[in-house]
Amino acid sequence: MSEQTAGAPEAEAEPKPQESLVSGHGGRLLLLVSFGWFVVQGGRLLLPPLLPEVIADLNISAAAAGVALTTLWGVYALLQYPSGRLSDQLSRRALLVGALLLAAGGYVLLSTAVVYPLFLLACAVIGLGAGLYPTAARALVSDRFETKRAAAFGVHTASGDIGGAAAAGVAVVVVATAVWRAPFVPVAAVLVGVAVGLHRLSREPYEVRRVGLDVRGAVSRLSGNRRVGVLVLAYCGFAFAWQSSTGFLPLFLREAKGLSPALASGGFAALFVVGAAVKPVAGRLGDRHGKAGVASAGVGFGALALAALLLAEGRVAVLGATVLYAAGLMSFPPVMQSFLMDAFPDASMGADLGLARTTYIGVGALGPTYVGFVADRAGYVVAFAGVVGLLATAAVVVAVLSRGAKD
Repeated sequence: MSEQTAGAPEAEAEPKPQESLVSGHGGRLLLLVSFGWFVVQGGRLLLPPLLPEVIADLNISAAAAGVALTTLWGVYALLQYPSGRLSDQLSRRALLVGALLLAAGGYVLLSTAVVYPLFLLACAVIGLGAGLYPTAARALVSDRFETKRAAAFGVHTASGDIGGAAAAGVAVVVVATAVWRAPFVPVAAVLVGVAVGLHRLSREPYEVRRVGLDVRGAVSRLSGNRRVGVLVLAYCGFAFAWQSSTGFLPLFLREAKGLSPALASGGFAALFVVGAAVKPVAGRLGDRHGKAGVASAGVGFGALALAALLLAEGRVAVLGATVLYAAGLMSFPPVMQSFLMDAFPDASMGADLGLARTTYIGVGALGPTYVGFVADRAGYVVAFAGVVGLLATAAVVVAVLSRGAKD
């Protein structure tokens, strides 16, 4: 009797289903969750190109506008760990649907903000909903993909960049034809539609029960892992630069570089159009050639490009340097997020990623306040010069980590 005949059918190893980024149940989930991220990001990123109109309408300073953006990002950061912990203990589906509905309520509130306190409150509520979404979404993507994980993260994170590019285009139309509050009710309506779609497509059950956050255990796991600690430190520099850029790049291009509102919005859109193209490529390169090396090269190039942008004169040079800055900056997230996921235990993946994200996004949330404060006193060029240093530091940290590391 042959070995194949003697073996019981249940003992035979079943081939793993082929991973597809666009088809099958996993591919459809990736696309729908990514579309949700496109809308969440697009809604949030409508605010930076509309900030001049918000500042004038609410009669506030650049520093006050920076505080509002820091409120949104700060609340968003605080929710990353609870989101990951709850998605591990309950279900990704419950967190994602609930987050989308909460964010929709925040955008409705923003559409009614006629005074600064209400604007701050709306930013906080949006931060709550947006904060519950991405960690659970990334954990779901990691659940569904193994051999194509970095590529899947490239698709998912690129969707947020497409949302940012769309936001810049919508902002140009809004500035020309409507009040700044006009687009936020449609954003809320689309989020509700995505929530319904995820409810119907996901096969996970809904589970509601009390869950302990176990912050001490997560802190112990992360603090005991030197590699993760170094990765999070590097990501803090990137997050500070990213949130500084998304918060004030349009104002910087208008006030420091003399671009028109339409061209400044185009430069802002370039961050996301270029990012959408670069991230999937960076993810594939990270899968093939090493994540740390690709991340270090990308963020180092971003630091050089931002320095060039600060020195650039003339529309062509300014917009060209902006495109190069976007290419370097946006190559970092997919490979570094995949790198982080590789370092976490499967059983606590969502919670560990959430705590890491709370840390680096929380540090990054200070970026808009920093830029607004320094710009009011010394100008935008001085403010963004500090960002160059942070990006260069992140590049060096990841380069040191990559030496002799197997990623």
